[in-house]
Amino acid sequence: MPRVRVTRLLHFNAAHRLYRPDWSDDRNAEVFGACANPNWHGHNYDIEVTVAGEPDPETGYVMDLGELKRLVNERVIDDVDHRNLNLEVPWLDGLNPTTENFVIAIWDRLAGRLPEGVDLERIVLRETPRNFVEYTGPGPDRS
Repeated sequence: MPRVRVTRLLHFNAAHRLYRPDWSDDRNAEVFGACANPNWHGHNYDIEVTVAGEPDPETGYVMDLGELKRLVNERVIDDVDHRNLNLEVPWLDGLNPTTENFVIAIWDRLAGRLPEGVDLERIVLRETPRNFVEYTGPGPDRS
């Protein structure tokens, strides 16, 4: 059977602040600019979650996209939507919530939760229409 990729697009809103507590306010502002604002700032995030596998001979699905939506909502969006990522999301505790760090944390929340024979292939996290990151999982040096 051929391997097929399917993608679900979801949306959420969240606030955050990029900063390192071990740096001075001036150093944080120098490195992170307006994103280091102590009063936070927000984004309208879009997330694309791509899974891959062989289509089921009975249904033709790699994975029911409604089930993928439910999983992403349960494991990620319900925790982060309309929240402050720095203060209100326990699985991001201690993490500087750059989009790069955030997408890796999301991957870790979803990996291993898919049906047998379905692999998490790629996550694209769009912070703005022009700024996004793509993550395809840990490489050989990140196992």
